Amino acid sequence: MMAKILVAEDDESLTSFLQPMLKRAGFQVVIARDGEEALALAAAEEPDLVVLDVRMPRLDGWEVCRELRKRERYIPVIMLTALGETAEKVKGLSIGADHYFTKPFDPHELIAQIEATLRTVRESQEARRPHRLVFDRLEIDLDKRRVWIGGQEVQLTPTEFNLLRFLAEQPGQVFGRETLLDRVWGWEVAVDSRVVDKNIAELRRKLEPNPSVPQYILTVRGVGYQFREHPPSFPPKLGGRKGEQ
Repeated sequence: MMAKILVAEDDESLTSFLQPMLKRAGFQVVIARDGEEALALAAAEEPDLVVLDVRMPRLDGWEVCRELRKRERYIPVIMLTALGETAEKVKGLSIGADHYFTKPFDPHELIAQIEATLRTVRESQEARRPHRLVFDRLEIDLDKRRVWIGGQEVQLTPTEFNLLRFLAEQPGQVFGRETLLDRVWGWEVAVDSRVVDKNIAELRRKLEPNPSVPQYILTVRGVGYQFREHPPSFPPKLGGRKGEQ
């Protein structure tokens, strides 16, 4: 999946330059024009990284960075400023910014820093995450991309696995169809939101004891879907896991 970058910058001449440049580098891009919009979009869009200008209306970049660091989900922040004083850089880093660029800057250096920061965060997350997720009879091997239900291996398509993994890694959280299209399929892919419903229905058919009364993947009416945080226990199935050599 393409990484999503939130650029919080009120200088339209700079954002009109940065946005296509970042897209050409393979990123999704969301633009915020002030600090309050940046915080709202950080919550709604769940970006992988924020490029944050210090001097913005309606909350400056320092305040935005402080608020982002109070949130449970860690988002790396690269700050931009026209100020060149060492004290300003120290302030930005001390409140939680990951890196600091002084305008004018080399755009290629910024892209390289974004890629390096995302790589560092991804490697850290990979080191911490479990290799398997187990929910009663459902077992998901994240590395081998294999799934078992009651010891019997289930064959999923790559998209079905990606959708199941995304939901199962965040049990209890509710995701709308547009968010799932964005995070699983990629927002630039031209697909109808009904494709989410079709893939959910197919996952239920393959995983649920009774697809009409799902126990793992629940529908939240009017909102979207969630993976049940504490799936109920089912009677054990005789025999060990099949299909794993």
